[in-house]
Amino acid sequence: MPSDRPRPSAGPEGSETAEGRVPPHSDEAELGLLACVLIDSERVLDLCASRRIDAAAFYDPVRRRLFQVASEMHQRRVAVDLTTLSARLKDLGELDDLGGEAFLQGLIERVPTAESATYYLDILQQKYLLRELFWCSQRIAERCLRSGRQDAWEVLGQAEESLFEIRNLDRRTLSSWAGHIDHASEEIARLISRPSGRLTGLSTGFPSLDKVLFGLHDGEMIVLAARPSMGKTSLAMNIAESVATGYNPVSGYGAEDRQGRSVAVFSLEMSAGAIVRRMLCSRAGVSWSRVVERLCTSDDSRRLVRAANELKQVRMFVDDTAGLDIMELRARARRLKRSHDIGLVVVDYLQLLQHRDVDPNNQQLMIQRISGMLKAMAKELRVPVLVLSQLNRQPETRDRSGVPKLSDLRDSGSIEQDADVVMLLRLPARNKLGNDPQRKRAETIPGLAIVDIAKHRNGRTGEVAMLFEEEYTRFSELAPEHADSGRGIQPSEGGFD
Repeated sequence: MPSDRPRPSAGPEGSETAEGRVPPHSDEAELGLLACVLIDSERVLDLCASRRIDAAAFYDPVRRRLFQVASEMHQRRVAVDLTTLSARLKDLGELDDLGGEAFLQGLIERVPTAESATYYLDILQQKYLLRELFWCSQRIAERCLRSGRQDAWEVLGQAEESLFEIRNLDRRTLSSWAGHIDHASEEIARLISRPSGRLTGLSTGFPSLDKVLFGLHDGEMIVLAARPSMGKTSLAMNIAESVATGYNPVSGYGAEDRQGRSVAVFSLEMSAGAIVRRMLCSRAGVSWSRVVERLCTSDDSRRLVRAANELKQVRMFVDDTAGLDIMELRARARRLKRSHDIGLVVVDYLQLLQHRDVDPNNQQLMIQRISGMLKAMAKELRVPVLVLSQLNRQPETRDRSGVPKLSDLRDSGSIEQDADVVMLLRLPARNKLGNDPQRKRAETIPGLAIVDIAKHRNGRTGEVAMLFEEEYTRFSELAPEHADSGRGIQPSEGGFD
């Protein structure tokens, strides 16, 4: 819940704002609910907890403090009634300040039973949400008035984020431990009984990757990292295409049981036009150089037309704003989720994002904040977020193998910490040192690419071998006779992270 909202100062009920307006509240509901707490504390306070109602929902500071003390007693398994609450307030030296025993006795006399608790709770929650909107609107107005040179879209993004928090206040419920166990048990049973080949997340379009990742899962931040010109954008867009067009690892594209999902792509490096051209040629299997050099055959043209017609049907949204601020990116992703129910977000790439509240000269802190916010966005929107990242030059200088490691993620170790999955992409044939363990294999398999799943919070790690057709900027599965990967897939060290 927002923590920086203005609060009425302790004093008489109905304290007004500086403008003389009284924020929404209900004296009847606040007093009535407190009375119900004194009559049947265990049931009423458990009901409040399940509805995520805490002391902040009370407008009057005296009632707010009374509810807070009662809740603290309940959490310590101390029975709450007129006698015990009076004794506790006396111990704290607050009984007289909060109205004394006469006030507490008067509360009980307001209602005959605690059966009306739900009625009072509904009113309290409604007034609380209206009050949050009231404070939020004031903050938005203040930002508009003092914006100065601040970009209007940034102010809009901040306003949307604040309103989105309030919109979700009534959805955030506290489940019991038993409820979590029941939910986990149902999920395990569903996974055990699922048909062969059915993934638990969105298919990447590559069975070899899906076999390890079990798909891309909601709320996860998946990092795909590589040195420049290793094909990370191509692999990311191949995955985005698979999600958008609909891919089933058993029956392939366009299966009736697998519908495409909306995909949002934030490309801070390439233009939207370049991405579309690359995707068209990749899907058609036609080299872009053949198009530019006017060498396309009639068959090439037909394949390009067919690819264009197929891609017109998908729901993909490309934002190619350069130097995009992370707050604005989250605001735009939030709008796309609300209006088009996006199922995947792709960010290309992390180091090009900005954070307006961090000194641009402090790159490490910048990346740390951005990485944390991308992970928070994945959880907030409940979608997988595929984030591309650069690797530093250490693989080329650290040892003779030149194979990248997790520690090579550029600018900050927080990327490794925040990510649920980290995939390190390399092309062994391009290893300048020539000592990649997969180098000999690359000599017999032109275009060999290795996706090293270096971190997998909920599964296995290891290397997956693939084929990169650079001419078409497309990754594909290896032929069966070449499908044996180098370093095998291993369980996560020490179990799941």
